[in-house]
Amino acid sequence: MNPKHYQEYWTKGWTVVEGVFAAEEMDCVAELAHQITDRERASARPGYNVDFSQDGTQQAPRKLECPFAKHERFRELVLDPRLVGLIRSLLRHRPLLSGDQLFMKPPRFGSAKPYHQDNFYFQCFPADEVITAWIALDDADAGNGCLRYIDGSHLGPILPHHEIPGEPYNLVPPPELIDFSKESIAVVKKGGVVFHHVNTLHTSHRNGSDRWRKGYATHWVSANVTCQIETLNRAHFKKEEFKALFA
Repeated sequence: MNPKHYQEYWTKGWTVVEGVFAAEEMDCVAELAHQITDRERASARPGYNVDFSQDGTQQAPRKLECPFAKHERFRELVLDPRLVGLIRSLLRHRPLLSGDQLFMKPPRFGSAKPYHQDNFYFQCFPADEVITAWIALDDADAGNGCLRYIDGSHLGPILPHHEIPGEPYNLVPPPELIDFSKESIAVVKKGGVVFHHVNTLHTSHRNGSDRWRKGYATHWVSANVTCQIETLNRAHFKKEEFKALFA
């Protein structure tokens, strides 16, 4: 880990490391994600796994849950030493994979994800030993809905979050508790990785461009981490079929 990125992560609560993977590798992973979401379309939940155009005539995949468990290619990517070595540098402990999600955000109508803190959902502590590594499967910028962060918010408390009416999967803090003057955007090229602290406030806007914006979010903990709810009971590193991969 470059000292600049290390310092940025601990100061701002996030950092971007470009060029971790080759663009061709990302294209293969993205194609696999499309194949799996096509197979799972019948059981997808509208608004959660699937996005719809405003007129309702078009739909496209929004989210793929637990890709690590669904294909060897995802497991190879997530456990690649190029990624795991960077995570270990930031965690300062051996990283263990807790969970993963692949966000699709289709062209023109990919939905926004409102501001939130991962650790309101996860409830894992110590928070400094929990990290998300978001792998860019496409170039991500302001036009197609890149991640946005509130710099330094990881240094504050976990804020109260409340359900958005009609969207039980979106829990958000009151806007008056967010210092929007400290917002920064995380522009990243395909194959780069955005790392963020589990307490860092983050969001992504609607994709109004004609490009996809796919990102593979992997969540990691150290062996020191405990949880106040059942998050770690479902962790990949605790599942019998994957234990050998983390030995």
